[in-house]
Amino acid sequence: MEEHLLIVVVATFILGFGLISGRLQKTVITPPMMFVLFGLLIGPTLFGVMDAEIENDVINFIAEITLIVILFTDASRIDLKLLRREHDIPIRLLAIGLPLTMVAGALVGALLFDALTFWEAVVLAIILAPTDAALGQAVVSSPQVPVRIRQALNVESGLNDGIALPVLLFFISLAGSAENIGQGYWLQFAAAQIILGPIVGVAVAYVGGWLVAWAEAREWVDEAFQKLVALGLALLAFALAELIGGNGFIAAFCAGVTLGNLFSHVCSRLYEFIEAEGQLLTLVTFMIYGGVMVTPALEQLSWQILLYAILSLTVIRLIPVALSLSGMGLQLKTVLFLGWFGPRGIASIIYGLIILEEITLRGREPIFNVMVVTVLLSVFAHGLTAVPAANAYGAHAESMRDEPEIPEMKPVSEMPARVRYP
Repeated sequence: MEEHLLIVVVATFILGFGLISGRLQKTVITPPMMFVLFGLLIGPTLFGVMDAEIENDVINFIAEITLIVILFTDASRIDLKLLRREHDIPIRLLAIGLPLTMVAGALVGALLFDALTFWEAVVLAIILAPTDAALGQAVVSSPQVPVRIRQALNVESGLNDGIALPVLLFFISLAGSAENIGQGYWLQFAAAQIILGPIVGVAVAYVGGWLVAWAEAREWVDEAFQKLVALGLALLAFALAELIGGNGFIAAFCAGVTLGNLFSHVCSRLYEFIEAEGQLLTLVTFMIYGGVMVTPALEQLSWQILLYAILSLTVIRLIPVALSLSGMGLQLKTVLFLGWFGPRGIASIIYGLIILEEITLRGREPIFNVMVVTVLLSVFAHGLTAVPAANAYGAHAESMRDEPEIPEMKPVSEMPARVRYP
C-alpha cells in the first residue's frame, strides 16, 4: 500500500512538472532543483511518503543504471578527432584543471577534517571533481554564450566523470587497504579494474556497432529498436566486465567512446531515446537524493563541512581552472565564467553511493555527508545563477563578436549537448 502511494505521488508530480516545464524553462528554476525539493517534501522529515529505510538495493540499482547511461552517452557524444583539432580549452581543463582540482580538494580536506586520513581526503576530492553542466543547462545551450566557451563546459562535463572514475576506484582501494596490501595486489587491481574494463568496453562496442551497421545495410533493423540496441550495448559492456572481474562503469564509458567515434550513426538514435528516458533516471536520482540523503547529512552539518562545500564550488575549482587556461589570452570574465560553472551533480551523488558500500573506508560517512551538502549548494547556487550569468556574459560577448581575433570568438564545431533538461 505504501509503495503504491509513493508511485501515485511521484507519477502525479512528474505529470504536473511536465505540464509546466515549458514555463519553468524561462525562469531560474531548474528541474534538478524541483526534484530535490520534491524529494525533501515527500521524505520522512515532512510528509513521510518516501521511507528513509528505502531499500539500498533499489537505490543502488537506480544509481547504477543512471551512471551507466550517463557515462555511456556522455562519452559517445565526444568526437575525439574534433576534440584534438579544435577544442583546446576542454583539453586543458581535463588534462590540467581536473588533476589540480583533485589535489587542491585533497589538501583542503586533509586540513579541515581530522576524522579523514589523507587518502580518504583524496577520495572526497575526486568524488567532487567531476562537473555536471546539465545543472546549468542555460549556460551550455544559450546562443548568447560564444560557441567555444559553452562547448568547453559541455565537453568537459561529458568526459571528466569517466576520467575521474578509475582514479576514484584506485584511491578507494588505497584508502581502505593501504596498510595491508603488497605489490601483488596493485598488479591485480590494475589488471582487473583499469585494463579489463576498457578492453571489454571497446570490444563490445566494436562488435556491436559492426553488427548494427551490417544489419542496417540489409534493412533488418527497425529504427525504434536501434535506439534500444545502443542502450543494450552499454548494459552488455557493464555486465560482461563485471562478470570477468573488470569494472563495468569504466567498460560502459569506453564503449561509449568507441561507439560514438566509430559508429556515430548508431548514437544519433541513442540521443533521441535518452532525451526522455535518461532524463527521467537522472531526475529520479535527484528526487531520491533529496528524499533520503539530504536531511541526514544536514543533521551532521558542521562549519568544516559547510566551509569545504563553499570552497569546493569556488577556489578549489576556480584556481585550477585559471592555472590550466593561463597563456591562452582569455579574458578574466571568461575564466571566472568557466570556473564558476563547474557544478557538482549526478556523478558526485552516485560516486558517493559507491563509497558507502566500501566498508574498509572508516571515513565513508563523513565523505558522503560532505558530498551531499556540496551537491545541495551546487544544485541551487548554479541553478539560480545559470540564466542571469548566461545573459550577462552573453551581453559582454556581444561586444566581442566583431573582433574574431579575440580567443573567445574562435569558431569551433559543436558536439551534441549533454542530456537536456526541459
